[in-house]
Amino acid sequence: STFGVASVVGITMICYLIGLIVKAIPLDDKWIPCVVGICGGVLGVVGFKIGMPDFPAADMITAIAVGIASGLAATGADQLVKQLKV
Repeated sequence: STFGVASVVGITMICYLIGLIVKAIPLDDKWIPCVVGICGGVLGVVGFKIGMPDFPAADMITAIAVGIASGLAATGADQLVKQLKV
């Protein structure tokens, strides 16, 4: 069984975009990880339910966990980009 990298990256990129949108509205930045984590969890469930090819989850709990981790990875990617800018 292969790890569904494309589906995880897809969820991460969607969550990254959601994080940018949240950043553009008047909401404290401390809420961004929560928002993208929840959105990632929802997208994980959607990916599981629609049967995304190579989705790395065989049950709902794992699908939620994969989605949350993907969403939080979006926050990490944003922080990495910020740290690399000098």
